[in-house]
Amino acid sequence: MNATTVPVQHAPLPTVRPAQAIEEPAWVRWSLIGIALAFLTFFLFVPLISVFYEALKKGLDVYFAAITEPDALSAIQLTLTAAAIAVPLNLIFGVAAAWAVAKFEFRGKNLLITFIDLPFSVSPVVSGLIYVLIFGLQGWLGPWLAEHDIKIIFAVPGIVLATIFVTVPFIARELIPLMQAQGTEEEEAAVVLGANGWQIFFRVTLPNIKWGLLYGTILCNARAMGEFGAVSVVSGHIRGSTNTLPLHVEILYNEYNFAAAFAVASLLALLALVTLALKSLVESKKHDDKENGNEYRGA
Repeated sequence: MNATTVPVQHAPLPTVRPAQAIEEPAWVRWSLIGIALAFLTFFLFVPLISVFYEALKKGLDVYFAAITEPDALSAIQLTLTAAAIAVPLNLIFGVAAAWAVAKFEFRGKNLLITFIDLPFSVSPVVSGLIYVLIFGLQGWLGPWLAEHDIKIIFAVPGIVLATIFVTVPFIARELIPLMQAQGTEEEEAAVVLGANGWQIFFRVTLPNIKWGLLYGTILCNARAMGEFGAVSVVSGHIRGSTNTLPLHVEILYNEYNFAAAFAVASLLALLALVTLALKSLVESKKHDDKENGNEYRGA
């Protein structure tokens, strides 16, 4: 007997989009958003507003007098000087280190990456003590430096060295994963076409890393101007001479000069806000580049 095959009719399955399959209930989504906003408001926004409130509470005259008195101007100048030296040096080192790590294989590569990360894992106070051990009067090079009338600790060179140490990883760490993701194909093609090293860097590598480089430079500059621990150890806290902005705020606060302390602190807060604005601008430009087809292949 021939069996007749009867097609089985299945009810059509509902179409589920991937986004719907993993979508959380509304109450979970809004609870997470509420917790995040409450946390940011309590721990970030309110303290930031309180700095400006306390700074301006006694009027604009007191505020401007606090940030224009000679010791404050000296602290501003020293902070800008340290950042102006540390950031370009870290820019050069960061690009060179990222290029070496991303483009070449060599013995000791993992050790180099570990050294780049060292300032992230070592306390800034310890890094300051390292420079005291090396360049201090009782340190390894102290007698020789004293004999040649060279002063590094409790002077501007020590502050610059400490600032460079704590800001070393920012640019290199931004560029290494970016350049590793890019690979070496484009550079190799440029070599085949006859480009020299500088032409390869400025016409192939630099356009691909420009937003990562700018982003790392912004973060490096912000940390250089706001560093406290390492600079505090090597500065000597000499008012009007070796005090940076964070150290000047600490001195004013310890002297119960709260209005002046918050006025100077508001300058550092403004720096943080400017950094955030520049960071958002860089991310916006990066997104525009991606939309225009110049894909940013970084982290």
